[in-house]
Amino acid sequence: MESGTLVLQVPEDDTDDHSATADAVSRKLVGIEAMPVIPREVEDILSIKPAERYRWLKDGRLESAGTRTIKLRGRARKITFHVFDPRHIEDVQDRDLPEVWREQDAKTAAENRRRGAQKAALKRSGKLAQISTDNASLRRSDETVPALRGWDNFDLDGLLR
Repeated sequence: MESGTLVLQVPEDDTDDHSATADAVSRKLVGIEAMPVIPREVEDILSIKPAERYRWLKDGRLESAGTRTIKLRGRARKITFHVFDPRHIEDVQDRDLPEVWREQDAKTAAENRRRGAQKAALKRSGKLAQISTDNASLRRSDETVPALRGWDNFDLDGLLR
């Protein structure tokens, strides 16, 4: 078995030539390697979940080759979905990127949980309100201090110690 090879097996005692079948299949397969891959096939090929596909598409890790809009039988509305370049999907699979991306996502989630817990602890202790009122009074008392947005969040992360 080789990648990109299709084998038609028939019993040895079969007298039919099957050349017409082989020709019909060959004609249908011309150019199939360049056809875009639909989302469900991407999930099957890469062994990923739909949520991972959505997240990685949004992040730009999975590159869309465009969108397709179709009307399903029995449905009033049309649906639009992203399709993917088969060469890109093959590259992602060959380099085992889904595993790398899952590890990155796990680290990011752990870091976000840590930050959220730290922020919640500060809020429970009342320091969060105190920090924001101190910064507000500082801005009012000294007009030369530039009004920089986001310093409160920066300070909450514990980076200004």
